Amino acid sequence: MDPKDSAISKVKPQLILGSSSPRRRDLLDAVGLSYVVCKPETPEVPLPGEQPEAYARRNAAEKAAWVVDHFMRKAEYAHGFIVISADTIVVLDGAILEKPTSSEHAAEMLTRLSGRAHTVISAVTLQSAAMPHASHLSFAVHTKVWMKTLKPAEIAAYIRSGEPLDKAGGYAAQGIGSYMVERIEGSYANVVGLPIAEVVAALDRSFGFTIWE
Repeated sequence: MDPKDSAISKVKPQLILGSSSPRRRDLLDAVGLSYVVCKPETPEVPLPGEQPEAYARRNAAEKAAWVVDHFMRKAEYAHGFIVISADTIVVLDGAILEKPTSSEHAAEMLTRLSGRAHTVISAVTLQSAAMPHASHLSFAVHTKVWMKTLKPAEIAAYIRSGEPLDKAGGYAAQGIGSYMVERIEGSYANVVGLPIAEVVAALDRSFGFTIWE
């Protein structure tokens, strides 16, 4: 090994969250991770015929690639960094429900979800650079969510709270919308926006980065 590589490898890489989501920040904060936030400027539009998980994985990968390109230009990150990016979608009957574009759209989503089970998919990409060797890992986690039957007045009141308008599927399981969730099967953190147990395990297993150091 080159002595320069050896010196670099002893420096703990900086974590970069490729997302502006406060929910994802809360989950990383909860396990004591220090990180820098960078919002990727990537489009999120399904390709014709693209399946939900493939779409979420592509979004997460494109976000990570954008952030890596952005930080590779910064001298202070030359010792290495790891990007954590994610994309969370709600899937019902094979259709992708992302963030509603209006109050009317939110009402339509919640009406469709009412009294039924749906799936939340979070795709995650972990990508390192200059450590001294780049590495890449991608995975997706599925959680099944059962929602209570919602009355039209409930839906209208919830939308007036403003909470649904920036949430995939039009609801927040960690917020006011928690009262709608009757049961989940799988990771709760995944529904919030980042499967933190799987992220921490992947950082340790594939990148040698542990929360205990």
